[in-house]
Amino acid sequence: MQDLFANLAMGFETALSPLNLTYCFVGVFLGTFVGVLPGIGSLAAISMLMPLTFYVPPDTALIMLAGIYYGTQYGGSTAAILLNLPGTPSSAVACLDGYPMSQQGRAGVALAMTTIASFVGATVGILVLTLFAQVLARFGMSFAAADYFSLMLLGLVASSTLASGSPLKGVAMVLVGIALGTVGTDVQTGEWRYTFGMLALSDGVNLVALSMGLFGVAEVIGTIAGKQAGGAVQRVGLRSLMPRLDDLRRSVAPILRGTTLGSMVGALPGTGTNIASFMAYVLEKRVSRTPEKFGTGAIEGVTSPEAANNAAAQTSFVPTLTLGIPGDAVMALLLGMLIIHGIQPGPRLIENQPVLFWGLVASFWIGNVMLVILNLPLIGIWVRILTIPRRVLMPAILMFMAIGVYSINNNVFDVWVMILFGVVGYFMSAFRFEAAPLLLGFILGPLMEQYLKRALLISGGDPAVFVQRPISASLLVISVLVLLLTVWGALRRRRKAAALDGARAEGGIAG
Repeated sequence: MQDLFANLAMGFETALSPLNLTYCFVGVFLGTFVGVLPGIGSLAAISMLMPLTFYVPPDTALIMLAGIYYGTQYGGSTAAILLNLPGTPSSAVACLDGYPMSQQGRAGVALAMTTIASFVGATVGILVLTLFAQVLARFGMSFAAADYFSLMLLGLVASSTLASGSPLKGVAMVLVGIALGTVGTDVQTGEWRYTFGMLALSDGVNLVALSMGLFGVAEVIGTIAGKQAGGAVQRVGLRSLMPRLDDLRRSVAPILRGTTLGSMVGALPGTGTNIASFMAYVLEKRVSRTPEKFGTGAIEGVTSPEAANNAAAQTSFVPTLTLGIPGDAVMALLLGMLIIHGIQPGPRLIENQPVLFWGLVASFWIGNVMLVILNLPLIGIWVRILTIPRRVLMPAILMFMAIGVYSINNNVFDVWVMILFGVVGYFMSAFRFEAAPLLLGFILGPLMEQYLKRALLISGGDPAVFVQRPISASLLVISVLVLLLTVWGALRRRRKAAALDGARAEGGIAG
């Protein structure tokens, strides 16, 4: 414990230096700003600012880029709640219940609660990173390919329950997402799959273009088509930003569950904030006594995913720094930046680079306090975005999304992909097909395929490896139980609906 306090003291001495403190503030401010703007995510921001890091020490560069990364987790939910446009893929879940809360005149409450949930999740995530970095790294090392396949399968099975309507529609969307995830170059063989000979598809469908299309462009089309009239916007004062006691009471357990889940998922190599936020929503809907309220403005559907993705944003540095395995594209960029600076991430990084590691951990504490100070006073300004006429706001949002998607690969093709999936997303919404399971299937599908191939290659083609390993077998059992519970719940709702229709018919005959 004395070593821990000594390391933290060294870390705060590093993080509180004028240069690092300035870059930490710049990072979290830019992170919040790009998170609020739909279509401009942490990936684009970090890509554009990475050349600046060549002129500062590696610890300063990492502190700034990390601040952008976890800062976008705070700001990403703002556009999702106010405009149904996720600022980042992981904040897409916030659209499901955050936007209905905004339509009910509770945008301020939703934003305030997401800030609280984000801070709690991030704080616990930092504690986990501080206390258990090496323990979690060893735990992640114990996962074999078969275990990861089963974990991905559990995520896909559970994601089918995200759909507010028929579970069959949820499963169908997951399968569509998996199919889209197979587009591109096969990692093992190098063969092009489902590219139709187009070079632009050789790297697969762009995740940002897909998510912005399904959620952002579809919303713009819906507004233009008259799906939503620009109604009166609530006046936001101090009282409107204050959550009710009932909101706080209902949010305590979801925040704790989301934080726990996000801390564990983020610490696993190969995962990230996207998986954490989606799984947290699935968990809350599963344990809720009123799952039918999800999708209509349930506060639990906002706070739990926000706590999860912020906790995961902190603990995702565990596999990146201690194993050299990035959880997502942003972590891969940070990994590349360290290698450019001559620092090799791996199990000995904490021992070889204590100033960098503990300075980064200390900057997390400082940065998250800065984010609360930045976000809470500015909530009123974000809510005022709703007062902008839709005929002015929608073209501007479309422009920002096009710029954001184009800036990632400098490819106009990605903009057309975004528009295409915007049209698809509009018709999906019209026929009540949820986009969230499709997005999760798109993220998890390719990962599951890689681990499936790797597990079968190691086992010599023997599929029994998936039930021989205790971790994999346990996850498969949970997947089966989740599937059975979903089917049972659907049959029970169908029986209730049939009984209600029969009672109404009898009442009509009696009348």
